[in-house]
Parts: sequence; C-alpha cells; structure tokens
Amino acid sequence: MTTHPTAEVPDPLLPDAEAEARWRARFTAPRVSLPGWADDAPDRNLYLSNAGGVWEVYAWDRAADTHRRVTDRPNGTSHAALTPDGAEIWWFDDTDGDEFGTWVSEPFTPGGSPRPAVEGVPAAYPAGLEIGHDVVAVGTSTDDGTTVYVSRGGGPAEVVYRHENDGGVSALSKDETLVVLAHSEHGDNRHAALRVVTPTGERVADKWDGPGKGLDAIAFSPVRGDNRLLVGHERRGRDELLIWDVAAGTETEVVIDLPGEISADWYPDARALLVAHTFRARNTLHRYDLGTGGLTPLDTPPGTVGGAHVRPDGAVEYSWSSAARPGVVRVLGADGDERVLLTPPGHEAPPSVDLEDVFVGEVHALVARPSGAPDGPLPTVFHLHGGPHSADEDRFSAYRAVWLDAGYAVVHVNYRGSTGYGSKWRDAIEGRPGLTELEDVAAVHDWAVSSGFADPARCVVNGASWGGYLTLLALGTQPERWAAGVAGVPVADYLAAYEDEMEPLRAFDRALFGGSPQELPDRYRECSPLTYVDAVRAPVLVLAGENDPRCPIRQIDNYLDRLAERGAAYEVYRYDAGHGSLVVAETIRQTAAEVAFVRRVLG
Repeated sequence: MTTHPTAEVPDPLLPDAEAEARWRARFTAPRVSLPGWADDAPDRNLYLSNAGGVWEVYAWDRAADTHRRVTDRPNGTSHAALTPDGAEIWWFDDTDGDEFGTWVSEPFTPGGSPRPAVEGVPAAYPAGLEIGHDVVAVGTSTDDGTTVYVSRGGGPAEVVYRHENDGGVSALSKDETLVVLAHSEHGDNRHAALRVVTPTGERVADKWDGPGKGLDAIAFSPVRGDNRLLVGHERRGRDELLIWDVAAGTETEVVIDLPGEISADWYPDARALLVAHTFRARNTLHRYDLGTGGLTPLDTPPGTVGGAHVRPDGAVEYSWSSAARPGVVRVLGADGDERVLLTPPGHEAPPSVDLEDVFVGEVHALVARPSGAPDGPLPTVFHLHGGPHSADEDRFSAYRAVWLDAGYAVVHVNYRGSTGYGSKWRDAIEGRPGLTELEDVAAVHDWAVSSGFADPARCVVNGASWGGYLTLLALGTQPERWAAGVAGVPVADYLAAYEDEMEPLRAFDRALFGGSPQELPDRYRECSPLTYVDAVRAPVLVLAGENDPRCPIRQIDNYLDRLAERGAAYEVYRYDAGHGSLVVAETIRQTAAEVAFVRRVLG
C-alpha cells in the first residue's frame, strides 16, 4: 500500500491574531436549525445544534422553556423526528457517519434509553420516514433497491413496496389512510414519479409527468380528512406547485407570477400556502391565499431562507442568513411583530462581507473580496458547490469567510447543473457531466482574469463532494488555469466509485450519464478525473472520509496512487467519518489544512 504525504494542520493558521481569533470564532459559534414540532403537541420541539461541539439532536419544551441534548455520539447525529403526540423522539442511528443504520426511539422527557423504533425493519440507508398515530412508513435503500415497510398499531413492520430502482416514502395523510411513495420505476431517479398506496400496500393512484419532468410530494393538507396533496412539478421548465385531490382524481395548478422557482408548505387551516420564492440565489417568503389567489409578501430581510413553516397560531418561523450576517432563527408573528426565536448559549459568530452578483453570459456567479483589500488582481479561490443539484446562495459561510480573512478573493459559480435557474439549466449536464460544468467555470475564470479581479498566476479551484469531483477534473482538463486545487470527498475514479457507492447514487449516475458504466464505459471514462490525472500540474490536497458511502475511499486511493507514481505534488487529509464531519473541531482542522496548503503552495 502506498504511503501518501499527509497534510499539515497548523495552529495558529493566520499570522494576524485578530483574524485568527475571528475565523475560529465563526466555526465555534453555537448554531441551531429551524425547530420542528409535534403535530398534536406543538410545545414539544426538536432542532439540531452544534452547541456541544458536535451537531446533535436537541429537545425543546416550549411550555417550560427547557432544552436538553438528546443524542451524544462521537460523529454526531443529523436525522430526527417526533411522534405526532410528542411522546417520542426518533433518530437515525448509523455507524461513524456511514449513513447505514436503523431508526431508534426514546421518550421526549429525559430518562429513557434508545430502543429500536420499529420491529422488523433491517439496517439500511434511510429512504424517507412518516410517523402517524397508528401508521408508520419507513423507506429503506440497499444494493437490492428500495423497500418500504409499514407498521400499524405498533405491530411488526410489513413490506408494502419493493423495487430494484430508487425510491422512498414521501408523505402520509393526516387520517393515515394514504401513503405517498416517490419512485423511479421508469429508470430516472432525478425526475421522480408518485404513487399513492394504502397502509397495506394497495395501489390507489399514480402520477407521472413523463420523461425529464419530476414530481415532488411536499405534504398532505394538515387538516384531518382533507386528503389533498401539495406537489411540486416542473411542467413549464421551473419548479412550481399543484394540489392533487387524490380521492377526487383531480388536480389544480397553483400559478404564481414570480420569476425564478417556487416551493411551499401549508398554512395550518389549509386555506393558504407559505411560498418560498428563489431567484438569483436569494429567497423571499409570501402568503398565497388559495381562495382568492392573493399573494402577500412577508417582511424578511434580503438573503437566504434556509427553511420556513407556520405555527398553529399563524406565526411564521424561519431560518435566515446572508453572506455578511450569521444565521438566525426568527419568528414573524401573525400580528406582524418579528423577533429572534431561538438563541443558543455562547458567543455570536463575527460577521463577514457581502457577495456581489456577476453574470457571464447565462452563468450567475457570486464574488467577494477581502474587506480593505487593495485594488487590483488578488489570489482567488473558485469554490465549486456540491450536488450537483444545489446552488451557492447569498448565505453566511464560515468557510468562505476564512478564505477572505486569509487574503483571498472568492468566486462561486452556479454552473449548469445548479438548481434555482430552471429545469433546462439543471438538466443541461445530462450525458456529459463534469465537463459541461467546467465550461461555465472556465467562462467565469476568463471574466475574473480579464476584469482584473483575479491574479491569473494564483487561481485556486476548490470544492467538496461534486465540487471535489469538479476540482480534480478541472486540474486535469484545465491545467493551465490553476495554481492549486483542494478536493474534499471527491469522485476521483468514476468507474470504481460506481462500484462502491450507495445504490441511490448509482441510480443517480445512471440517470445522469444515460446508463451504467457497463453500458457506457467510454462516457464514464471521458468524465472521470482519473483519465486526466497525468495532465495535472498544480499541487493538490485531497480530503477523504474513511466511511464515506457517497464518494468511497477506494476510488480516491486509486487516484492518489497514480499521483504518487508520477511523483506529483499532492497531500492527503484522511478522517474517520463519512461524507463530511458533524464535529466542529474536525471541521476546523480540515479548514486549517486546506488554507495552510494553499498559502504554502502560492507562497
């Protein structure tokens, strides 16, 4: 086995003591997610927080205003739910971040021990969960495909759906007579179809908009007995809404005259929708009256809304941040009064700088320069987001801020494949993933250099997950552009990655490439970083999780071994977790290793 050079983790990272304290304070500042509550006990809430140094599940009793940490695991916990009566907390128990495990439950009140939540459901990757009073639907995924289990009356789970293609549980009606499954029996899990079944598995209805047009079951009406389903669709080339009356077999499209894309959730009385509008990497919230069609904007500040929902009393709670201002959970009361809802104990994260918009042809980029930086070209980090179905937004990022504190400009590219810009833009990478996105990155790089924003001799390509994949591919196919690369948990050898990754990602790859590696070996090789490894000139740092089911370790080792054979300049940072880390100290170590590597390479 090849021994690879290990990345250094300096302490301190930055020579300026004030900047050093500032960047670390952003990562260690306690943060919280948007709380969710039990349907029948809205004072019983759950949220995630890093207040103890690891992202874990917390219970909040609003009536008593007490908080307690529910989970305490070395690599953290990220999935949890409440039973409708608020009596139990369910959380997903995997091993060292490998995402493979089972649901366990424990009492909301302190003192109980975790136990298996549903008898008869084997360990697997999670594929959706819906908890009712009497009916529980659990989706699981393995190498054999998707299996959905339903438990009734607390009894053992029974299989109600099984298919070799990817799918899962999406929604449960409030009267617990209908379960919605998302599936890809048509072979494309990037554009799902919907099936409604009874808790015994009897098929009730199907909805599919045809090839290349996905459906998303958002939620049933919150009113018991009203079995209308809110659905996201893309019939006109962007994310929009419809309401499907399953019993009547009818649907009503919700047409909202706003640019960009639309998502929503119900108001508690089911007479209105809370609409989240996404346009040019920013969000606004609106109330849409289903009776009149009236659209009323809610008073939220410019930036990004991470999540939003409506309390039983009509108050809107939402998480928010902007590039310059750290995240906060706010509540907008039914009377219009607004305040911060939840403030974890500890220090606040220091602010950062605003992002500016740049349009290069059709490509939208977000850019930032260090505060007080001199005019003229700067060393610049091109940070490429993961997904690929995601987008960089005007939101707070401690990671972006540390690069700015270190003196680097930052460029985010919402390349083809990104969400928020319509279906055509998102799906433009089909058949040629990776190489298509890098054409957009090259166009923005050309602008950054020609405009005097970026120093062409000190441009860094950087990203994690799909962004890590694009980083390695860029270093091999665009070697003249990059002085260094930092690739976190990347796809490095696509053929080996396909063999080892979790089945939902294999299904995603088949949909993205147009088939499997056995069917299209040349296409996979053309889009694999390993194919171009001999052309890599710039030093590269690769970060890898030993238990990663999404970008497995063997295919990364294949790439590193080839770098070693060439005598290339590279370093490796390995850690004992999965596809990223929920441990704050570990995130700080990785970030320090990345910035130190680039500072050392660029001098």
